[in-house]
Amino acid sequence: MHDNPRYEPLEYSAFFGDARASRTPVPGTVARGMLREDDHLYTGKVGGQLTNVFPMPVTAEVVERGRERFDVFCSPCHGRTGEGDGMVVQRGFRMPPSFHEERLRSAPVGYFFDVMTNGFGAMQDYAAQVPVADRWAIAAYLRALQLSRHATIDDVPADRRAALNQPAGAPAGQEP
Repeated sequence: MHDNPRYEPLEYSAFFGDARASRTPVPGTVARGMLREDDHLYTGKVGGQLTNVFPMPVTAEVVERGRERFDVFCSPCHGRTGEGDGMVVQRGFRMPPSFHEERLRSAPVGYFFDVMTNGFGAMQDYAAQVPVADRWAIAAYLRALQLSRHATIDDVPADRRAALNQPAGAPAGQEP
């Protein structure tokens, strides 16, 4: 068994009647990891329309993962605040729109997922670099980033308001 021949793709084989080593996949065969039955999760669309609902629960961990992935993949062009003033733009590349424009603030979250997946304008697609779950995490972080610009103190849970008066990096409960 250890001495069986190994064939290269499209190589000649006398074993099969059609003389090809490559075999046609059995009907219905799906490559591993490619069964994508959940359109909402994999396209950002429900019924062919971009969705404004996340396909998974948005937790603090998901938003934090989105921030971390945003800083790696998005901030070079979009900047860490989402204004479109990243380092690449400062070096002469075309400026992307600010995520804080009304047009993008009112866009469904499926739109951001779709743009990360397929690209848009000068932006390349990131489907190969950023896994599906991370694209949704980035979309969650983008939404949080957008909401942060228009939040009021009443939007913060009462038990967390005291932390807003702390200097950055100070332990919780310490007076400024």
